[in-house]
Amino acid sequence: MNLKVILRNVGLALLVSALFMFLSILVSVSEGNDSALAALMISFVITFSVGAFPFIFVRKTTAINLKEGYMIIVISWVLSFLFGMMPYLLWGGPFTVANAWFESVSGFTTTGATILDDVEALPRSLLFWRSSTHFIGGLGVAVFLLLIIPQSSPMRLRLSSMELSSLSKGSYGTRTNKTVYVFTYVYLAFFAAAVVLYMLGGMPAFDAVTHAFTICSTGGFSPRTLSMGYYGSNYFNIVTTVLMVLASCHYAFFYLAVVNRSLKPFNNPILKYYLSILAVAAFLVTVSMKTSGIEPTWGKALMTASFNVAAYSSTTGLSITDNTGWNPFIVFILLFLSLQCGMAGSTSGGLKADRGFLLFKAVRDSVKKTINPYKITDVRVGSKIVRQEEIYPHLVYLTLFFFMFMLSVGLCYALGNGQHSVTASIASLSNVGLSFDAIGSSGSYGWMNSPTKFILTVDMLMGRLEIYPVLAIFYILLNRKELK
Repeated sequence: MNLKVILRNVGLALLVSALFMFLSILVSVSEGNDSALAALMISFVITFSVGAFPFIFVRKTTAINLKEGYMIIVISWVLSFLFGMMPYLLWGGPFTVANAWFESVSGFTTTGATILDDVEALPRSLLFWRSSTHFIGGLGVAVFLLLIIPQSSPMRLRLSSMELSSLSKGSYGTRTNKTVYVFTYVYLAFFAAAVVLYMLGGMPAFDAVTHAFTICSTGGFSPRTLSMGYYGSNYFNIVTTVLMVLASCHYAFFYLAVVNRSLKPFNNPILKYYLSILAVAAFLVTVSMKTSGIEPTWGKALMTASFNVAAYSSTTGLSITDNTGWNPFIVFILLFLSLQCGMAGSTSGGLKADRGFLLFKAVRDSVKKTINPYKITDVRVGSKIVRQEEIYPHLVYLTLFFFMFMLSVGLCYALGNGQHSVTASIASLSNVGLSFDAIGSSGSYGWMNSPTKFILTVDMLMGRLEIYPVLAIFYILLNRKELK
């Protein structure tokens, strides 16, 4: 294993964080040198120095193998967490080591869970850095590397194959070597659209930009303690709901629709399945909210239900109302959406609607074979026939996901977190962030003990990287032969 090629590319990832730290410094200066200026400057100097170090002492190389690729991706993420926590830790306030680590991991993995009870107590420059971690993490640490690496480099092809979910690669209608650009174009388009739409509605520029960071990354951090509920605006609620749903759909649909000037890419069975799930969930939650007296009118119930269905399913995790005390039926539906989440090829987390659709098809195929063992049946996704060997890895992933979930729940229960162990584990492993009651829209994760916070951050990383890369690194490290 070539340590030099790993160090050089991990250095690139740290330089990306240093760039956004520098932008945060500019925000601090524009705010009259607020209280986070020193913390951000020290963090920038350290991060930039460490990131630039390999470029001075390590010779450039384009050779990379599979093991080195996985090491680059996982180490880039972990070091981004570590250096990303420095501005919080140096600023102080509620940020102990455990809290700074939790906030950093939550930001980069676009989970959006927070330890803060009063978000607006932070200076604006630190809020900007906090939201920037969403923007960096949503696009993906490795994607930033791919944008810098020459297009002809074999390293680009290898890394892009690892960073993009196997569920999404075949839908871009272009070579793997170019999908990183497709993903980036759509990602930036969502960011720009969110900024424009929010500012047209009268949202201050700073709030518009930081919320746009959250929307395009399907994160959850808001510069306001009350999240979108701070504004009390139906316009912002509707715009945010629509953007959250769109951002949780496969990016290839939007790219191909623009390039081909056709709506045909949206005629996709998985997209129809996903949107149907959202429509049914919104209807059921609306009826429950109105009949149980949570909302006084049907219109208000529809608004609140639609926003929350979009927030949980897209893993964006923004909120417009206090969800404390919602009835078990609503909680069950939103927890289901938190597990399945959006589509592959987007920035949303969870199991992905694609796997849910594929599982439904596989189960139906198995039932047919039970009734008629000799009948040949095909699992179809649209016009494509999915072979059994293609389904198997996703069934294994579902097993791994629920194993991780049960392990997390057990550990959190053992640490004294009671009923919150289940909801916190789902919110972390699926990168939703937003949960219920004490860790709901009016609460935070700040009251949890440090070991629990560490467990949840492991869940966040596992969910963001879809488990396999992390397990691959452990396998490599535990087998000396693989390190050679």
